[in-house]
Amino acid sequence: MFSHNKRLQYTVRVSETNPGLANLMLEQFGGPQGELAAACRYFTQAVGEDDPGRKDMLFDIATEELSHLEVIGTIVAMLNKGAKGRLAEGVDAEAEAFRSITGAGNDSHVTQVLYGGGPALVNSAGVPWTAAYIDTIGEPTADLRSNIAAEARAKIVYERLINLTDDPGVKEALGFLMTREIAHQKSFEKALYAIQPNFPPGKLPGMPEFTKVYFDMSKGGEVRGPWNQGEKWDYASDPKQQMAVDGGSGEPSVQLTAEDQAAVEAMATRTASDPTGNPPTGAELGMSDDAILDELATELGKPKV
Repeated sequence: MFSHNKRLQYTVRVSETNPGLANLMLEQFGGPQGELAAACRYFTQAVGEDDPGRKDMLFDIATEELSHLEVIGTIVAMLNKGAKGRLAEGVDAEAEAFRSITGAGNDSHVTQVLYGGGPALVNSAGVPWTAAYIDTIGEPTADLRSNIAAEARAKIVYERLINLTDDPGVKEALGFLMTREIAHQKSFEKALYAIQPNFPPGKLPGMPEFTKVYFDMSKGGEVRGPWNQGEKWDYASDPKQQMAVDGGSGEPSVQLTAEDQAAVEAMATRTASDPTGNPPTGAELGMSDDAILDELATELGKPKV
């Protein structure tokens, strides 16, 4: 059960309207790193969670994310307020109205015309919000890691938005939202570490002969570090160490019934290529006679025409 309090979690103070900036703020309203995605991610995890501690934490943070959605949505609405009224009432001449909503050089005219300046559930490029942003898989040790990364990504987006405005009130509100991403990341990390063991994710262990092998498969400019050296790693640089690591031939095989085998062989025979042929191509047919003769002369090692 939810009960909405009309007072914002953090007071929004906007010094002047700015439709272009409002459009950029939509990234945290209806974007993949935004507050609605976070709220839905944590809410669905909470509903499916069996651990009472994690369930409580996830519901708390999911609900707070909804309050953050309200804050960022209010920022969008306030930044659009002046242009919204002028456009709706036709106060300006056509050219001036168009200039006012496109002067920032982005797609703010789309949100003004299509959504009336309200906080639409789209990102800053106008892409509609989608549940595909939610990557919950139902395994706490995996989901908590994903949550930690999601909070980190959201913090970075807020940092970038802060750098796009000199409005002190907007900066303060964005700074609050950014800071709460840090707090949530800490909570998720603590919850992850409270599960012991928590790596590897899931129940099944890895194959021990491969869990500490680092395959150096990209050649040139190799750099060694804690991610691929030390007593916890076996560094496999020789290509021979990287092929058929199971001890087999490395060639794929499949067991077929006699009927399937006959069908596969018949298809292979029907579609076989003739390695001795040299059929003309469409490109060759479109060439001039001289070009064809030059190409044939090159193949025969004779002087061109």
